[in-house]
Amino acid sequence: MDDLWQAQDRGYSSILVLLDLSAAFDTIDHGILLRRLEGVGVGGTILQWFSSYLSGRVGGQRSTPRPLECGMPQGSVLSPLLFNIYMKPLGEIIRQHGVRFHQYADDTQLYISSPSSLSEAADVMGRCLEAVRVWMGVNRLRLNPDKTEWLWMLPPKDHVNCPVLTLAGENIPPSERVRNLGVLLDPQLNLEHHLTAVAGRTFAQVRLLHQLRSYLDREALLTVTHALATSRLDYCNALYMGLPLKSIRRLQLVQNAAARVIVGAPRYTHVTPILRELHWLPIGLRVQFKVLVITFKALYGSGPGYLRDRLLPHSSLRPVRSHRLGLLQVPSAKQCHLAGPRGKAFSVMAPTSWNQLPPRD
Repeated sequence: MDDLWQAQDRGYSSILVLLDLSAAFDTIDHGILLRRLEGVGVGGTILQWFSSYLSGRVGGQRSTPRPLECGMPQGSVLSPLLFNIYMKPLGEIIRQHGVRFHQYADDTQLYISSPSSLSEAADVMGRCLEAVRVWMGVNRLRLNPDKTEWLWMLPPKDHVNCPVLTLAGENIPPSERVRNLGVLLDPQLNLEHHLTAVAGRTFAQVRLLHQLRSYLDREALLTVTHALATSRLDYCNALYMGLPLKSIRRLQLVQNAAARVIVGAPRYTHVTPILRELHWLPIGLRVQFKVLVITFKALYGSGPGYLRDRLLPHSSLRPVRSHRLGLLQVPSAKQCHLAGPRGKAFSVMAPTSWNQLPPRD
């Protein structure tokens, strides 16, 4: 999202493609995976452990013997890790086409931004998709064109014809909205549809909580509320940083309703004292807190490296107070042209919020 917002800020056009694999974990070739593990330095007894993990498992029960040469056990943290290793060579193929990507297990998203013609970007993306399809075929993975989705994003006030994107010889129509790891994205990247969906689903859970209230004590009701309601409000909420207050107000109304249900307050009771009693931050502050937590993790090595690369220490030719305080560099107005996208980008909002923290003793 940060890359797409920055591209929008610069007036670039962008294409986002979400790939779909059919039965991804069930088609992993054991021989290929074991060779990939050897390629990253796994050998000897440890490699034999992985071989045993993938095949030859009977679990104390036997059926008619039938050797399996593909597929991976699911349900543990080891499975997506092995899938990442299996997919490792795909990254080089994507980079050769100048396309950027994020990948985890069977979730792969490709995106490209262009300052010029969107059709040129679509041509590059089409060639990249064909190379990806060929690689997956060789590695016994099945790319599903019918469920692969893509979105095209234009700068404000730009109007061009929709480009053509093909996969396996088929034209893929663009989607009005795509769901990316549970987040609804549209060409405007304003998250309006996503916020509406989150508010609706969460409010339905709040109504359920109201029905359960007479059967649960307060501690149990708080636990259920966190499981059913606040977890939905907090999911990917760092993306809400910089959005207009009117956009996140609908989430605040849902949080207010949940808080009143927990304490048994009437509908129009002033909610600020209730939030304080529950030790709940309002939605806007929860978003800022999440961004600061992600920033802290990125700075101290427990967050994604691609986010750490966006956080630069405040630079100066001579020692100044900002060095001692650990302040971060905020992109200047010359680097960011449009107020809307600039305010939503992690590379802007993270250092801005970080620099506002009180100094450590």
